[in-house]
Amino acid sequence: MADNLKGLLSSSMEKIRDLVDVNAIIGDPITSPDGTIIIPVSKVTFGFVSGGSDIPAKAPAEIFAGGSGAGVTIKPQAFIVVKTDGDVTLLEVGGENSVIDGLITGIPDLINKVKEIFNKE
Repeated sequence: MADNLKGLLSSSMEKIRDLVDVNAIIGDPITSPDGTIIIPVSKVTFGFVSGGSDIPAKAPAEIFAGGSGAGVTIKPQAFIVVKTDGDVTLLEVGGENSVIDGLITGIPDLINKVKEIFNKE
């Protein structure tokens, strides 16, 4: 059983390594036409589970059953911007106070206000 489980774990971890490399966290630099360099930075989260067991059998052959699973999430977090004059800034994506979050949370209020306007007329 130990060899079977070891093989299962090794195979799964190898596949995860293929999915998650350093380029998934710090992306390839993008150069804009004016020479500004933009480097994407992402958050990578992954989970992994594996297990197995010998199954009792009447035959003398060893029977092993096992399985594994993994999940990977890659979420953009920021962009490092290197301007042509050497100035470096970090532009965060998301966060609690981002413009996108503000728009998304404000949409229900906006819809209610529009409904009120049409209901008055």
